[in-house]
Amino acid sequence: MNWKNYVLITVATFLILLAGITSFLIVQSNNPQAKEGTQSNTANTQENTSSNEDSNVQITITNNIQTVVNGESTATVENKVKNNISDNNTNLENTIQNDSNDQATITVNNAIENIFKGDLQGTLRNNITNNLLSSGKSELANNILNDLQTKAQIELTNEVNNNSKQPQPPENNTSAPNEGQPSDTTNNSEKPPEEANTPPENTPPDNKELTYIWGIDSASETTEEFYACVRENLGEPKIFARYLGTKEGVSSGLTAEQVKLIHANGADILPIYNGFTDATGYDNGVAQAQEAISLATDLGIPEGVAIFADIEPTYPVDAGFIQGWYDGITSSNYKPAIYGSFDPENEIVNAFNTAVQQKAEIQQNTYIWSSSPSIGVSKEVEAPTDYTVEAPEGSLSYGWQYGINSETCNIDTNLFDSKLTEALWQN
Repeated sequence: MNWKNYVLITVATFLILLAGITSFLIVQSNNPQAKEGTQSNTANTQENTSSNEDSNVQITITNNIQTVVNGESTATVENKVKNNISDNNTNLENTIQNDSNDQATITVNNAIENIFKGDLQGTLRNNITNNLLSSGKSELANNILNDLQTKAQIELTNEVNNNSKQPQPPENNTSAPNEGQPSDTTNNSEKPPEEANTPPENTPPDNKELTYIWGIDSASETTEEFYACVRENLGEPKIFARYLGTKEGVSSGLTAEQVKLIHANGADILPIYNGFTDATGYDNGVAQAQEAISLATDLGIPEGVAIFADIEPTYPVDAGFIQGWYDGITSSNYKPAIYGSFDPENEIVNAFNTAVQQKAEIQQNTYIWSSSPSIGVSKEVEAPTDYTVEAPEGSLSYGWQYGINSETCNIDTNLFDSKLTEALWQN
């Protein structure tokens, strides 16, 4: 063997060793586990698209994402899963798990989007588990969107588990199913005893004296003559419900001058928004909430006031709209509220209860004003002595429109729980 052959062998050996070292470094750089004392940004994205004209095709998709952050690491984790399924029978499972330990600091954004189109059947299970057990700062957002279109028949389960040893980090869990499918959501947090006994937001202490206040609502313009009619024929309302914006042929919108007049007469204002006739769809609920917020802001309504969505008995309604309204209003400084006829036989009751199944905080934080049962208009001194409003069990049913369409003054008469006053535009 001459010297040229030795040179070729030496060069080949060197290249093989170099390739091996390079492959090892690439594998190490893709390891999703953050090392101790490091700072990292991790973006895990999984997108699946399936379309087939043959609806008999059966597809099984499993998406698993796991991230572990240990030591004194600082990490921002973006987990995104998107599935777009058309005309295929599909069994789909999305699983995201994030773990933090030691002194790690972590920011987690989990997003799952599932879109099902066409005539298909299947199962869908979304699982998110966040074990934020580190002593460092933790921030968490979980967002799930299930959009079931056309004739999709999907058995759906959403399960979210958040576990922490520290007080629960700022959190936003959002689930927006299109067809009002129920979901299971579990949040486990080892809270201090004093936090565990704190009443939900908008829920007053149990020992607060229970009183009821007589009030009115009207679609008419509020004038001195109007007030004189009410005083002479019915009484002195302490709460006056009026509409945001004018709806031609239906209601006259509240103005700054009318606000001054109502407050000058010693009444608090309950704002109503009625800019829609279709109460279906999550996106529609969000859009209507945004319009209501804009009108309230323009009128100068202060933060902390509840805005009531007017869902009339003739309107189509679903859980998606109620959840969209809730999410839209709570993104502002106002409080969510709904007016409707909550007779147990009416669809709004089923829609509200389904929305609560998907997001329990809707029940805890949404004020309810019900027009059921309707027993007739009365003067203030003849108002019902028993507060027998019909509303979803466990809800903040703080308003009862017990009489509608007064023959004088064009008003409806109401009883309001005194606990509602904290969410009114006070005089």
